[in-house]
Amino acid sequence: MKRYNRMKFLYIQTKETGRFFRFAIVGSIGAVIDLVTLHLLADNGILPAVWAQGVSFVCAVFSNFMWNRLWTYPDSRSKTMSKQIIQFIVVSLIGLGIRTPIFDWLNKLFIKLAPGILPKKFFLTPAEVSLTIALAVVIVIVMIWNFFANRYWTYNDVS
Repeated sequence: MKRYNRMKFLYIQTKETGRFFRFAIVGSIGAVIDLVTLHLLADNGILPAVWAQGVSFVCAVFSNFMWNRLWTYPDSRSKTMSKQIIQFIVVSLIGLGIRTPIFDWLNKLFIKLAPGILPKKFFLTPAEVSLTIALAVVIVIVMIWNFFANRYWTYNDVS
């Protein structure tokens, strides 16, 4: 019986590790969407950086939801898609609430530090470097929140 319980534990642990890696890959695709959208909106002066990161976040969330439903949690079908997307959006909005003040603070910090750190003839402006670094940091922070919240609430119907 002990061996069975240990094998079951290892199976569950391996399955969850696989889900986390698929979630991270989906998140990486979302991060590219997030980053490209952020730079398109902020670098061209369409929106201030803090608003542009909010719009870019929403674009990434919709991509992430679809890929996670199809690939990371294909066995999660006892809930309707509309219920899952609402739960996913709630988790994502909490993530946005965590992310936005940290992003704003880091972006302002890095924009002050960048001119002293970057070479004079660097191919990116200090603002572009600052946006990219701030976004990368907040993506990692929020990914951890998103994985656990979605796994145990949005996709809690998978074994």
